[in-house]
Amino acid sequence: MASLAQQFTGLRCSPLSSSRFSKSKPFYSKRTHKHTLFPIVSAVAISNAQTKERAELKKLFEDAYERCRTTPLEGVPFTLDDFNAALEKYDFNAEIGTKVKGTVFKTDNNGALVDITAKSSAYLPVQEACIHKIKHVEDAGIVPGLKDEFVIIGENEVDDSLILSLRSIQYELAWERCRQLQTEDVVVKGKVVSANKGGVVAVVEGLRGFVPFSQISSKSTAEDLIERELPLKFVEVDEEQSRLVLSNRKAMADSQAQLGIGSVVIGTVQSLKPYGAFIDIGGINGLLHVSQISHDRVSDIATVLQPGDTLKVMILSHDRERGRVSLSTKKLEPTPGDMIRNPKLVFEKAEEMAQTFRQRIAQAEAMARADMLRFQPESGLTLSSDGILGPLTSDLPAEGLDLTDVPPAEESGLTVA
Repeated sequence: MASLAQQFTGLRCSPLSSSRFSKSKPFYSKRTHKHTLFPIVSAVAISNAQTKERAELKKLFEDAYERCRTTPLEGVPFTLDDFNAALEKYDFNAEIGTKVKGTVFKTDNNGALVDITAKSSAYLPVQEACIHKIKHVEDAGIVPGLKDEFVIIGENEVDDSLILSLRSIQYELAWERCRQLQTEDVVVKGKVVSANKGGVVAVVEGLRGFVPFSQISSKSTAEDLIERELPLKFVEVDEEQSRLVLSNRKAMADSQAQLGIGSVVIGTVQSLKPYGAFIDIGGINGLLHVSQISHDRVSDIATVLQPGDTLKVMILSHDRERGRVSLSTKKLEPTPGDMIRNPKLVFEKAEEMAQTFRQRIAQAEAMARADMLRFQPESGLTLSSDGILGPLTSDLPAEGLDLTDVPPAEESGLTVA
């Protein structure tokens, strides 16, 4: 049927008026009349349906265009007023000094881009990324995805983007921390970074503080103190005046008060002399005399110790007035000569050997007290097994103790090596 319709569609014939058959009856075949008329009617019907559909689509688009041009928000529940209200809800104060929360989404050599939910992104320069001096923001742990609180410190006139800082917030926290440490009277460590005529400058909690020479316990020169860590205490903390004053003497006084005879401390060899080694024990210089290094004779200290070595030493004596501390490793040797042959064993057994030394000292002191009580039974005191004097107990005779059998200290066989 389709091929038949195509044949009729492509048929060309001249007008009837000019045809030589115009006056004669049309030539129809009964046989073909029925089949040739139907395809022509079908083609006209299809063409009319397509035209109607196109007309409907055209009207639909024209109506939609007119609605978009005249009433674009018709039927939309979210109005323009709602949109403006939403902007005001999420807008923030962009004044300098305002703290905002943001998320780092990109870093480069000069800083980091931060999303602070503003109309444009903000920028964190590397010099404002940390209270300490760094080369890249990654050195301070600032990487994409980091969420933190920032403070607005300026605006870039080129693109109207905001400039942020973490350094300012960290300074506030550092001053607060220093005030707290001053209140608690805590000893802190500060690294000396520079010096002037009046003293040295040390960094504490990220802040630069001044240590006057009058508040430094050692007689070291300013050049010798550069890059050294000193124990310090706070003397003055004034954030408004940016004034931070520290004292090494106050810190040393506290440290020295905690040094007890027979206690074991960790020290670092500072220098070697023919007569011994100077050991730094928490900011205090102690002397480890050559005779107190080992039970065996030490002819050359450099064969046993070197500057920078870390070791355990025992406090032999402490002169607080002169600031002198005498040290010993000899008392910590499990067997004579271990400090020369196996210093590692000496340090492993240090606390155990020091405990034995303290017990021997206590026993010697107890025997000395007992020797004194031999001649003073009327004192009304008793001596415990630990060598502690106290009042007579109820199970002891009122006339005192009979100490005639207690040998004197020189005869007890206990000596302090």
